[in-house]
Amino acid sequence: MSAEHALITILTEKLRSDSLVLPTLPEIALRVRRTADDPEVSLAVMAETISMDPALAARMIRVANSAFLGRSIKVSTLNQAVTRIGLSQIKTIATAMAMEQLFLSQNAHIQQMMDKAWRDTVQVTSIAVACLSYYRAQQSKCALSPDVMTLAALLHHIGLLPILTEAEKHQEVFGHPGFMRHAMAKLSPQIGLAIMKAWGFSEVYQRVIAEWQQSRVSPQPDYTDFVRIATIAQRSFPQPEQQHALISQYIELGLLPDVDFMQEPAIAAVYQDVRALFA
Repeated sequence: MSAEHALITILTEKLRSDSLVLPTLPEIALRVRRTADDPEVSLAVMAETISMDPALAARMIRVANSAFLGRSIKVSTLNQAVTRIGLSQIKTIATAMAMEQLFLSQNAHIQQMMDKAWRDTVQVTSIAVACLSYYRAQQSKCALSPDVMTLAALLHHIGLLPILTEAEKHQEVFGHPGFMRHAMAKLSPQIGLAIMKAWGFSEVYQRVIAEWQQSRVSPQPDYTDFVRIATIAQRSFPQPEQQHALISQYIELGLLPDVDFMQEPAIAAVYQDVRALFA
């Protein structure tokens, strides 16, 4: 049995027996989500909760001041930032800002892979949000939310984290360059769904994880389509032979302006704005 096949067999069995160790949300993200779910919560209490993590607090101020939110007057305090963002969005955005804490390992080789995975995830997120922004500008009745899009894109490949963690115990697979690509394509959606269910995330996020690797266009544009577009642009879509047909369909439906959509000024500008949030 090859090292790659052995790893996939181990992961599959652990998934089946519900014994695979899944990542947990960073503690600060859990606190923010619990606070946001309190119907009596105030903006001041939310700001106090976020202030427990200085790095997250600084990022929330950056988000509030970002071109992404389209505000020219700058805020300087966390209370002002929370007020500007609003309680309805703070839960999603705070979770998104805390996500990078999951991409950590004590193993140097695994950390290199984690670093690349995070960079790729930010790239996909930036493209997805930028393309959604373009579509929303064309379709005034579009109900898709930029902050939900941000978190959905950051989570789209969350299933790779347990794969990397398990691979750390079987380092012989590092001699096979294709093993990660194969293992992730085969098992990442299943593992990602298990993580979403363990975290109590809604069907919106589960659907993105389950469907983005499929070569089909949604009947009505949804978050999965924009993640799929972004992975095509970022050259990580697992079915490259389907890319041209998919992009053609998305252009026909108005999600994209043309095949060179990343050169569209409106898309390129938002792409840079989103990337700056994670710099």
